[in-house]
Amino acid sequence: MDNAQRTSHAPVGFVLFALAIGGFAIGTTEFAAMSLLPFFSEELGLDKPTAGHVISAYALGVVVGAPVIAVLGARIPRRLLLVGLMVTFALGNGLTALAGSYDFMLLARFLSGLPHGAYFGVAALLAAALVGPHKRSQAFARVMLGLTVATIAGVPLANGIGQYFGWRWAFVLVSGLALLTATLLFLFAPRAKEPEGGDPLTELGALARPQVWLTLAIGAIGFGGMFAVYTYLASTVLQVTGEPPTAIPFTLAVFGIGLTLGNLVAGWAADKALMPTAGIVLVWSLIALTIYPFTTGSLWTLCPAVLAIGCGGGLATALQIRLMDVAGQAQTLAAALNHSAFNFANALGPWLAGMALAAGWGLSETGWVGSLLAICGLIFWAWSWALDRRRSPKEEPEPELAPAE
Repeated sequence: MDNAQRTSHAPVGFVLFALAIGGFAIGTTEFAAMSLLPFFSEELGLDKPTAGHVISAYALGVVVGAPVIAVLGARIPRRLLLVGLMVTFALGNGLTALAGSYDFMLLARFLSGLPHGAYFGVAALLAAALVGPHKRSQAFARVMLGLTVATIAGVPLANGIGQYFGWRWAFVLVSGLALLTATLLFLFAPRAKEPEGGDPLTELGALARPQVWLTLAIGAIGFGGMFAVYTYLASTVLQVTGEPPTAIPFTLAVFGIGLTLGNLVAGWAADKALMPTAGIVLVWSLIALTIYPFTTGSLWTLCPAVLAIGCGGGLATALQIRLMDVAGQAQTLAAALNHSAFNFANALGPWLAGMALAAGWGLSETGWVGSLLAICGLIFWAWSWALDRRRSPKEEPEPELAPAE
């Protein structure tokens, strides 16, 4: 029995549920901000490409916050670090709800994004420590289930709240969920007598590993296609498909169902064939994104395409485990950088799609932007897999299956 299990007074399942609530809050704000773009852009007097920068500001906060917090917080007990991250997250979303200008909202969204990657990275390691090395994929999938369920229930709920009570109240909801998570983790997460983190210099050692960088590139580029489409999905439903605003929550829920299914299936498949699973998910995304522009004329054709694009979210689970295998002793930084990479994709996808829209492309054609990003992700995946196959068994690094406590 490891240190985390000895010092926990709550059932493992309850602690994982508390971690998943945090994931639910993060998933709700991350994706709801995209679905609320038509509403806050109108109130703040922004065109859609400019409003897309607000989405990118959150993503850039994740990109910056994940490695910085992972290194500086390496010696902080995971329970206290997670609580602090959730309190900061609550503050950022509370400030978003008060935003009265474009600049203020950019700053608030950047602050909201800072804890995102570090939270999921530390939560993944804590979950793995609670259940042991042979069930790490299942534990991580349960934590990530909070984020994927948010895209089914949390995002449509936030969008509905935004439509009927004002978009600001959606961020108030997220702030409340974050404070609930902080409270539950403070009360029930494992209490360590000594700092649980590793040495900051050891964590930085992950940056010297080529396979870490290649794995991050797969997510940072290949995952951008999904965000290129999702960011402008609400606008597409309204302006291209010609549906009323009430159709937006339903369409977002369909995407969330795809994301949840993709996460569960990829988690199962990754335990059996990790890198092939990542490649298959990228090919799946490429096909779905290529088809998307031809489906936006009707809700009946749009929804299956959106479901398929959502299934591509299973890439996150596969790459999280891949990073744990190639990072050696630098587990905390590598786990956090996974979400940094995906939120770089969250910034890159909307930015490139916004440029395409500004150049005169239609909302449907964001799918072409996404398919190009999926192709680039496949190139990095092929490069990484080729390096694996060239390496002899002697040179293969010993995988670190569970974080040292």
